[in-house]
Amino acid sequence: MNYWLNELWRLAYLIVCFGILGFLLGYPGWGLALGLAIHLTMTLRHLKRLYRWLEAPVDQRPPDGEGVWGDLFDRLWRYQKGQQQLQNRLRSVLRRVQESAESMSEGVVMLDSRGCLDWWNSAAERLIGLDKRHDHGHHLTNYMRDPDFVRYFRRSDYSEPITLKSPVSDARSLACQITRFGDDERLLVIRDITRLQRLEQTRRDFVANVSHELRTPLTVLTGYLETWQDSAADMLPPAMQRGLDRMHEQTDRMQHLVEDLLTLSRLETSDRQRDEHSIDMAALCESLRSDGAALAAGSHGISCEIAEQRRLFGDQQEIHSALSNLVYNAVRYTPEGCHITIRYCRWGEAGAAVEVIDDGEGIAPEHIPRLTERFYRVDKSRSVASGGTGLGLAIVKHVLLRHDAWLEIDSDPGEGACFRCIFPAARMAAPVVVSAADSRAG
Repeated sequence: MNYWLNELWRLAYLIVCFGILGFLLGYPGWGLALGLAIHLTMTLRHLKRLYRWLEAPVDQRPPDGEGVWGDLFDRLWRYQKGQQQLQNRLRSVLRRVQESAESMSEGVVMLDSRGCLDWWNSAAERLIGLDKRHDHGHHLTNYMRDPDFVRYFRRSDYSEPITLKSPVSDARSLACQITRFGDDERLLVIRDITRLQRLEQTRRDFVANVSHELRTPLTVLTGYLETWQDSAADMLPPAMQRGLDRMHEQTDRMQHLVEDLLTLSRLETSDRQRDEHSIDMAALCESLRSDGAALAAGSHGISCEIAEQRRLFGDQQEIHSALSNLVYNAVRYTPEGCHITIRYCRWGEAGAAVEVIDDGEGIAPEHIPRLTERFYRVDKSRSVASGGTGLGLAIVKHVLLRHDAWLEIDSDPGEGACFRCIFPAARMAAPVVVSAADSRAG
């Protein structure tokens, strides 16, 4: 403020002095004009110095100035130094980030709001074949042309990664995930999962081979045990009879485990069925109710509700296997006297769902995300006693994945549970319309 007052006093001094001089000479107007012209000349001179300084290199010190101009030059100089320091810090941070990204084994690609390549590290060059010399500014899908990735890139949900073959080598498998940031910009992270997939394939082969090898000895053991129990049941001491019963129970349990392992192995390794047919879901649900009632033997009440008439396209054997697992689990893991409802209804955007609902003890929230893991048990002692293998929900998950469907589990302790298999609209057949003439003829 003092500088502005000084500048005003300077202007007033020039006007007064030259006004008096003009008055003495008989030209007061010309005296005032001369004073203003001198002040304007000084101002234009400072403006010229300012522009020259702004066009000069950044490190050059500001010119000298009087009054408010000197203060303005000093403030601009301090602001310029502060901005220069800030830019240096930002460059240092950016350099460290780039150096860190360069040291990563994962590929990192930064994309602008249009999806064009902005920056990437060396791992990205190795994994998807980018070249910094001429690929900058090109669209990502020009280099990653896999149709599944193009669909993934164009959608807005990037919550899950996508697995695909590398554009450079079909022998290399990549897991790609996109994250949005800034002004609709995107960050693509690429991981080489070739080794993990090979280990997973080795595990699957091992499980399948061991399961196949166990089938024959278990069948032999079961056959001999059944023969001994049938032919010598009255001649064996009670202790030996209990031993034979226990052995038969455990071999039977091992056979169920082997069958479930083989089913999982087949679901994981085989391709999706191409000759899928439309399934009468009302009849299938009624069949599940009948099978569940036979297993419960009067200990549970089981009902069936059909609120949707459309048929479902899929593999009937696989769908039946998945849904029967849910019904059998509801019978096995709920107390006697509970009621189980099998419901087929419309769901979401013209899709459909099969729900298996019980009013049992419910499931604690911390267990729900892990229920589809192999051999995961909420209550290990009760699960083993019930004869379950711990693979039922894993089979359900894989069957649904093969049918573009998914499993939802709603449950709270003490309030029962609902296992919901949701099928998309693409899997649903058009409803059958029965005309009045056909109904009268029937």
